[in-house]
Amino acid sequence: MALEGHIAKPATYHLEDLVKPHALEERVYRLRCVEAWSMIVPWIGFPLADLIKRVEPTSQAKFVEFTTLYRPSEMPGQRRDVLEWPYVEGLRLDEALHPLTILAVGLYGKTLLNQNGAPLRQIEKSGPD
Repeated sequence: MALEGHIAKPATYHLEDLVKPHALEERVYRLRCVEAWSMIVPWIGFPLADLIKRVEPTSQAKFVEFTTLYRPSEMPGQRRDVLEWPYVEGLRLDEALHPLTILAVGLYGKTLLNQNGAPLRQIEKSGPD
């Protein structure tokens, strides 16, 4: 995974090297899908703020951008014209640094599966549950 942009420590990381320095914790958040359904999920991860602080954003940093992997040969859904691929999402830096925003590596006590956003998924707590 490449971490780049307005940061003092840009680098490409293996998932294990990215996650290893952080204590994983379980947080129960409501997943609200853009398709108008929701469910309560016990996510396992670490605060996104911890990773952001580790890469030392410069004063020019305003946003955090997440770009999905683009491999249509492995991901048949990417061959359809439903979305522009790779999919890109972002958070303002204040949202990304919020203590309730995490990077999830698992759910329900297990490692994330591909259909759940493996290997790493950004989760932002929104509203009361």
